[in-house]
Amino acid sequence: MRAWRVEKLGEPRDALLLQDVPDPEPGSGQLVVRVLASPVNFPDVLMCRGEYQVRPELPFTPGVEVCGEVVALGEGVTAFAVGDRVLGGAVLPYGGFAERALMDAATTFPAPRELDDAEAASLHIGYQTGWFGLHRRAELRAGETLLVHAAAGGVGSAAIQLGKAAGARVIGVVGSPAKAAVARELGADVVVDRREQDFVAVVKAETGGRGADVIYDPVGGDVYQRSTKCVAFEGRIVVVGFAGGEIQSAALNHALVKNYSIVGLHWGLYNRYAPEAVAACHRDLCDLAARGAVRPLVSERQPIEEMAAAVQRVADGVTVGRVAYVA
Repeated sequence: MRAWRVEKLGEPRDALLLQDVPDPEPGSGQLVVRVLASPVNFPDVLMCRGEYQVRPELPFTPGVEVCGEVVALGEGVTAFAVGDRVLGGAVLPYGGFAERALMDAATTFPAPRELDDAEAASLHIGYQTGWFGLHRRAELRAGETLLVHAAAGGVGSAAIQLGKAAGARVIGVVGSPAKAAVARELGADVVVDRREQDFVAVVKAETGGRGADVIYDPVGGDVYQRSTKCVAFEGRIVVVGFAGGEIQSAALNHALVKNYSIVGLHWGLYNRYAPEAVAACHRDLCDLAARGAVRPLVSERQPIEEMAAAVQRVADGVTVGRVAYVA
């Protein structure tokens, strides 16, 4: 099969090589799929650079989430059959940027019929992260104000849709007029172009000085620091990631004085400690997709030959929604 492999760490454009490699073989509790679609996630970028908390041995194929057709079953797999259309996380080193990928049956789910292959693949990590962050960690309630940073990206676009589905008023922060148009189309009630406006001032103006009840932050650094200036009494800041490249420190005295919560979200831990919650979340997301309340934004569908350049565009921060490899 053909697969993009990282043999030497670096920027995606340099690290990724398209090669002919043997097909993966399923172990106990695993399955092999013919990849139908695999979207780029920021962890794919970080793994190419060697900067992610999970560092697979070289060489490896990135592509952490997949929609695929089952072609082979490992010992003990009874929940799926050859020919099933499924989605879930890939088992590295056999990631999704290839013609075949390896998956664990325990973290694989039926793909919803209402979504095409690229949309179905994109319903997994970003939407699971958003669902757990907004509902389980922040306990977002209808009528509250939700501030979403990087609102036109893969993670942020999911948070906008999930926030609206929960009945929240959503303020999205983006970095260009084009991304502002995307955030509005996704359903954001207010959109802030951070290059033209101060999101702190906008949030205060839109909430009568109260601030945002929930702040969803996949960026970190100065974005987090400024978010503390517009969080409401009993507000919750959800720390999702550090796409801005800087890991901030938290002034706990400030959290005490303003009476807000700082909550971390590492979605992958739920697969280890609460897999039943991940399965319940998938069912809820499929229900939302069936009702049309959420639909992943896939801005680019690329053939396998173009994936190194596609991953680099995500690394450079010039994309919106998901960029996906589609077979």
